Amino acid sequence: MASPARARVLRHIHLPGPIPYQRAASLQEHLVSRFLASKPPSIAPAPGPHVITAEFTPVYTCGRREIGNVSEHQQDYLRANGRADFVEAMRGGQTTFHGPGQLVAYPIVDLRTHKLSPRCYVGMLEKSLIATCAKYGIKAMTTENTGVWTSEDDKIAAIGVHMRRNITSHGIGLNVDTDLWWFDRIVACGLEGKRATSVEKMGVDGESVESVGKIFVEEVAARLEGVEAVGTVHQKEVRRILEEVDVR
Repeated sequence: MASPARARVLRHIHLPGPIPYQRAASLQEHLVSRFLASKPPSIAPAPGPHVITAEFTPVYTCGRREIGNVSEHQQDYLRANGRADFVEAMRGGQTTFHGPGQLVAYPIVDLRTHKLSPRCYVGMLEKSLIATCAKYGIKAMTTENTGVWTSEDDKIAAIGVHMRRNITSHGIGLNVDTDLWWFDRIVACGLEGKRATSVEKMGVDGESVESVGKIFVEEVAARLEGVEAVGTVHQKEVRRILEEVDVR
């Protein structure tokens, strides 16, 4: 378990984009492996909590329950004549879209360090998203369906997480000024009759993915027990970390 001193700062790694999905995924896997390597019987010190934020080039991802079940024909359709990628991910949830104008955030934390159950962790992400939207005057909410919504039918943020030995990965996708056409090509998250919306569509113009990401990370930090501040990782350090994990 991380010591209280290591848990006080939530390290925020922002990857300027848009970038390929795999770049953030490789960095995420590297950080998760560091957490797992510190689990007993190891005596290695546990890393402090991290959040990766990024903006991807167009990509459709399916959740772990759909791995191997998306036909070649459907994958070709989703690739839109080479305009998008298709990736199988280990997160929960079903097929969704990530792309320019959308904030993707991957918290990598040890739930035990912050005294969170898996269900409470997802609730924490929901509350952080709702609070982030409120900063822009957008009233968001949860419904019987996963994610965060501005109405019963309009979804502004998706949630899909993975947990291994209480270490979290994957996370959220919040539409800032995303081209919502991409969502029209799928039954987003398997929900018929629902629509995607965005911060921009809700009447807020001019916000960048990076600026919204900073607010979201601050909201997460405020809800993680033992965290007292956000430490933004300098871009020079980000480049060093990416080189360390050989991410191209």
